[in-house]
Amino acid sequence: MSKQSLNRPPRKDFLSFSPPLIGEEEKAEVMDTLESGWITKGPKTERFEEEFAAYSGVKAASALNSCTAALHLALLALNVGPGDEVITPTFTFTATGHSILYTGATPILVDCDPLTINIAVDEIEAKITERTKVIMPVHYGGQPCPMDDIHAIARKHGIKVVEDAAHAAGAEYIGRKIGGLSDVSCFSFYATKNLTTGDGGMATSDDEEIINRIKILSSYGIGDARKIWQRYAPQGSWWYDVQELGFKYNLTDIQAALGIQQLKKLDGFIERRTMFSNIYDEGFAEIPEVITPKEIPNIRHPRHLYPLMIKPEMLNIDRNQFIEELKDEHIGTSVLYIPLHMHSFYREKYGYKPEDFPNALHVFERIINLPVSPIMRESDVLDVVASVGRIIAKHRV
Repeated sequence: MSKQSLNRPPRKDFLSFSPPLIGEEEKAEVMDTLESGWITKGPKTERFEEEFAAYSGVKAASALNSCTAALHLALLALNVGPGDEVITPTFTFTATGHSILYTGATPILVDCDPLTINIAVDEIEAKITERTKVIMPVHYGGQPCPMDDIHAIARKHGIKVVEDAAHAAGAEYIGRKIGGLSDVSCFSFYATKNLTTGDGGMATSDDEEIINRIKILSSYGIGDARKIWQRYAPQGSWWYDVQELGFKYNLTDIQAALGIQQLKKLDGFIERRTMFSNIYDEGFAEIPEVITPKEIPNIRHPRHLYPLMIKPEMLNIDRNQFIEELKDEHIGTSVLYIPLHMHSFYREKYGYKPEDFPNALHVFERIINLPVSPIMRESDVLDVVASVGRIIAKHRV
């Protein structure tokens, strides 16, 4: 780190962790929806589905109210249920594990790679049993997992793959967009994501039958989900038929309006996130007390997160204290994530101990997710670098 960076004065205003960048185009699209007289699921939701599918290079997509809903319905569409097992990493948000439990299946947890923080692929096969129905990898921070290796394991054992791609809109794996590599891919459009609809999600697949089943399940199990929003049109009909037990998981046209315009900007957002991440990498390159993110070759990383890991053995403060000192310097951060096996719900249900997954525990005790958002300026990133440098200079042993 240069002396110039260290000499930057602390910020006076608070830098939020990951605010969205909403422009006039999004506002105009939302206003158009409000003035149209149709604000819930309707034509704009269908347009967003079509455009996201085209962007992702897949045949079909279903817009939903969250990535959690997408994961849940993807598993149901693949007939996962009680008695089945789904393999997934422990280093993920609780939505991943919960979506498995919603089906009545059991999540079988796997440790993470200590550098990429993605699922430890070499540990997957040992967890497969005759009850294993699905492998559910999570693309941490948007960086794709080694999908060729995962698909080889799945083919060998005749099981399905559902990607938790909550962070991975715009990501690419060996020249192909994340979205159509596996049986189903599930994306999040939560407020902090690279593409936001405020809240929301999408399931994508090259299997149109799977997506059609997800669409039915997302609208109460009504056979022709499109008739729901068309029933008030001149050509519509009041008649509908519930074919199975479904859910209320649809996206709305107001949210889809945001998504339509955000999708147009996604590649530009990724470029800014990449630029900021590169500044972080350069700023921390000569600080031995931290580890910067590892990027694997042959992928496009959308840089949804910037996970910095400190080395507490080289400092006289721990990760939690480090975060507090960053807060004192008006820098917002997060810890993504608390591993599933460390939450009281999973500990009590399955008897996990923190040390059961040593890599995940190691990462969790060291990780700090720094601000990275297209709304930021280069000066904001330099402020973060300077703050991290000052704290390390004060506490190195």
